[in-house]
Amino acid sequence: MLFSGSVFVIALTGMLLVPSNVMKSLAVGAISVGIVSVLAALTLLPALLGKLGDRINSLRVPFIGRNIGSGGEGRFWGAVVRAVMRHPVVYLVAFSALLIALAIPTVGLKLGASGVSTLPNRLESKQGFEALNRYFPQASASPALIAVEGNVRSPQVRAAVARLRSELGTDPVFGRSDVRYSADGALAAIGVEVGGDKTGPRALTAIRHLRSTLIPQAFRGTNTRVVVGGDTADNVDFIDAMNRWLPFVFVFVLGLSFVLLTVVFRSIVIAGTSIALNLLSVGAAYGLVILVFSHGIGSGLFGFQRVSAIEAWVPLFLFSVLFGLSMDYQVFLLSRIKERYDATGSTTDAVTHAVASTARLITGAALIIVAVFSGFARGDLVMFQQMGFGVAVALLIDATIIRSVLLPAAMKLLDRWNWYLPHWLEWLPRIEVEAPHDEHVVLPSPAS
Repeated sequence: MLFSGSVFVIALTGMLLVPSNVMKSLAVGAISVGIVSVLAALTLLPALLGKLGDRINSLRVPFIGRNIGSGGEGRFWGAVVRAVMRHPVVYLVAFSALLIALAIPTVGLKLGASGVSTLPNRLESKQGFEALNRYFPQASASPALIAVEGNVRSPQVRAAVARLRSELGTDPVFGRSDVRYSADGALAAIGVEVGGDKTGPRALTAIRHLRSTLIPQAFRGTNTRVVVGGDTADNVDFIDAMNRWLPFVFVFVLGLSFVLLTVVFRSIVIAGTSIALNLLSVGAAYGLVILVFSHGIGSGLFGFQRVSAIEAWVPLFLFSVLFGLSMDYQVFLLSRIKERYDATGSTTDAVTHAVASTARLITGAALIIVAVFSGFARGDLVMFQQMGFGVAVALLIDATIIRSVLLPAAMKLLDRWNWYLPHWLEWLPRIEVEAPHDEHVVLPSPAS
């Protein structure tokens, strides 16, 4: 429990690297929940179980809860894993190809923001926006603010300001503009209306064009510093930060997880396989989110909106949460496999028994989280629809295809190579995730 919780916290810690208060707030909140949950599981839960004793099973659900916790193998999942172990190559290739095909749309991932235009039509804010956009297409409730720092009293800078306003006046995206000068002549402030949704692709593209083309052309040769602010510019900076930091978060989380898994299971193969399989489920989730929300495939079936881009914070949040949760299941399953392997020396027996006896618990735990995040997906806001749908499908894939098909097939083919550790890493400490079971311990009789 402590190690699984640590991996979950590490996955979320990656979001703290991003220089954004939004991501830092999400990370701090999720990390706090993870830490409190681990502390409760290590202290409060054992105390409650000790107090309840055998009465813990008094209200078991009939039929469904009859064998939960008995440690026996599930009939359905046992049949699945045995079929996989008989033909590991076929299952590994077929299901890997399926997940890779689902992940292909990720190549075209486009980050953006969901603004007022994506709100439900029944809201007054949406109705007001549509009226404004219909009758005053170049008007805006959130203008772009351009600050010019330098000697704005000089004729050269004044001419540059005039050129910029002239260019803005000919661009159909921009509306009216005005300019004000500070009393000391060190700053000029230009306000210009940006038509459409302030977070829509049209407005975002206009701000990028303003920064990269219009301003450099107008102020070429002047000794000034020109910056663009406003709500739309803030969204542009946030989206660019997500694009820039996403690879760094991936490297940080994957690298640290690889080190921890190597130390705990004393195998670089187990660590590498675990990370590769988790990346498959994350990639497939990304691809499905893009297919549904950007390409509109199945969006009507689920009641989702089709939008031009994926919310900027969603991919990074999905990766951190999904990687943390999936690694939690992975550690639980691998600890059972390692325990059985140490006792029998057979990879086939260890994987078959561990998967068959834990798949029901893992799937049940995943379904609880799926149900929770499905509530987000049923909401009206596109950003939460994307988050809820992404987490739900990824956990379903992880708890079924990854844990019950791909992991058993990969470990069957690798056999003894699963536990390979280079000689130069033998100095690593030996860490037991769980206390070893001693089947020969004799318990004292009640009368003693």
